[in-house]
Amino acid sequence: MKKENIIQEKSFDFAVRIVNLCRYLNEEKKEYVLSNQLLRSGTSIGANIEEAIGGQSEKDFFAKLTIAYKETRESHYWVGLLTRTNYLTEEQGTSILNDADELLRIIGSIQKTIKNRN
Repeated sequence: MKKENIIQEKSFDFAVRIVNLCRYLNEEKKEYVLSNQLLRSGTSIGANIEEAIGGQSEKDFFAKLTIAYKETRESHYWVGLLTRTNYLTEEQGTSILNDADELLRIIGSIQKTIKNRN
């Protein structure tokens, strides 16, 4: 039986939300530039988590995890901008930002654990 990996699951679920959000922004709001930026950063998080899990060393794992953290911060920025420019409602923005904040806390905690071990 495969062991549950919470960051892997949450980053994948976040990517699914981002894809659906960007589809909504394109189809309903006719917004393409900001949503494309969000699509890139929001789906990159899970991809970098996957790469980290398959890393060749702890150093490689940490490097990919750091990229995932930075991509989560970038996604946070784009969602905030889309909310402040009224492409997203406060409720929509807050919901996605809460998920991004949770990812940041989890990834940050893993980073801290690795740093303290070394």
